[in-house]
Order: sequence, then structure tokens, then C-alpha cells
Amino acid sequence: MEKDQIAILEDRGIISVSGPDAKDFLQNILSNDINKVSKSTSIFSAIFTPQGKYLYEFFVIEFNGAYLLDCDNELTEEIVDFLLKYKLRSKLEIKNFSSKYVIGIINLDKFKEIQNFEKKSADTIVYNEDLIFIDPRKKELGARIVSSLDRLYLTIKKLNLKVTNEKDYLDKAHGYAIPIKGTKNLKNQLFGLEANFEELKAIDFKKGCYVGQENTARMKLKNKIRRRLLPIKSEGQLKVGSELKFNDIKIGSILIAEPFSFALIKLYDPDISNFKDKEILVNSKKIKIINIF
Repeated sequence: MEKDQIAILEDRGIISVSGPDAKDFLQNILSNDINKVSKSTSIFSAIFTPQGKYLYEFFVIEFNGAYLLDCDNELTEEIVDFLLKYKLRSKLEIKNFSSKYVIGIINLDKFKEIQNFEKKSADTIVYNEDLIFIDPRKKELGARIVSSLDRLYLTIKKLNLKVTNEKDYLDKAHGYAIPIKGTKNLKNQLFGLEANFEELKAIDFKKGCYVGQENTARMKLKNKIRRRLLPIKSEGQLKVGSELKFNDIKIGSILIAEPFSFALIKLYDPDISNFKDKEILVNSKKIKIINIF
């Protein structure tokens, strides 16, 4: 996106977790360290199964004494229900605030301009009562504005921004091997480390226990990552579950088909270096791997 542009992501949800036990509650569940979250720092994190497999992902921001989870709106109610199951006797409130907030994406240079104007240096700031934070996964993806829709348009006017569609943002995320749409298809299909969560700074290996921590730490220690979620491009339409083949050998399968495709691909047997730049087929269609960590 250009410096004077903003994309509004209307398919994002916001969950509020507040109360005396909110911090400890989240620390026992999240893959990242909640102690990193403050008024000046936000994080990207995940929730895993007890076996360390992918369940949910979201950003965590502190605002007005609560933690806000910026998540895929298609999964908001599901995440709320999941958190409520773990609540037990904890003193906290979990609420779906998706109807109150929207997410806007701005260029990193624009965020730095706002920082300079406000004389702030933190990666998370408040501007015109809106929360703005640099994407902790990859700063090249810009900054995210958390705002009510009415107030966001006031901010857009104040900053002289032009509303654009989200395609440029989604294209860039795809190139960085970061899925935005279709993440529900990843549930229970791969381990957190296979989803590139270490590289995307969603896992803290120094924090205490959390759901799925034991297996995640073991995989890291023993270097047992044999597959990765990678972005692909195709000459034709793809379907979830379709196999990727190289020289008639299955090397992976499609987990997210459209509009930005991702596949879980082998790193070994055969070694990915043997086929990363070669012709790969999915149901006779040619595909290309466009990012390898």
C-alpha cells in the first residue's frame, strides 16, 4: 500500500479479556508471553492443542485495563467459547466486541510519521483515541489501527488517507508466508512450529507452561520440523486436500485453496532443495512455491 492509503479489514473480530485474573489466565493458555504486552507493546500469539497443534491465532493488545484479541471474525465466537471453557473460577470477563471495532491497515512509513507527530517511539501508540501498532509478525506489513468505524473515518480524514481494497495487503502477506484468510482450515492440521510461528514471533520458548508447550519445546529441541506451511501459486483453481507431487512423489497437500493458497510441504524425503524451483503438480495443474524460510 502507498503511504496515503488505508485498507479496512471488515472480517476481523475483537475479543476483550479483562478482570483481576486476566493476565494469569492468558499466560497459562497462550504460546507467547503475556508479560510482553503493555500500552507500548503488542504481540502475535497462538493457542495450540495439548499436542501442540494449531488451533487459533490473534494479536494481543492492552487497552483501558483489558486485553484485546484481534482475530479472524469467522472464529470469534469459537474462540470465546474455548476461553470460557478454561475460565473455571477465574475472576475475569470475556466479551465479543466485534460489533464495536474494525481494523485498518496503514503503511509503515505513515505509522512512523504519526509517531514523529505525536513524539512517541513505541511500536503501539494511541492516536485520536485509536490504538495503532506495528504488525509484530513482519513490520513490512505495516501497522494496524483498532477503532470504532465512526472514529476510524474521522482518523482517515485527519490523516488525509484514501481507502483502498485489501488486495495489496493480502498479496504482501501471502509473499511472506502469512495466511490471512482461510485459517480455519489449519485447525488440527499442523503443529505450531510447522505454521512458522517461531519465525512470526508467536512462540516464547522461555516462558512457563502453556497448552501444547511440552511437545512444541520437544520439537524445537530435537529439530523435528519435517514440514512447513508455504505459500503457493497455481495456474488453475485448487481444492483443499489435493496432493502436491514431484516426480510422482507426494510432497505435500493443500490446506488453504483460495484466494491465497497455502500447502503443508515436506522439507525432507525428498529434500525441498530438490524441487523448490522445479515443476510441481496438483491434479495435473502446475504450481510454484513462492516463499521458503
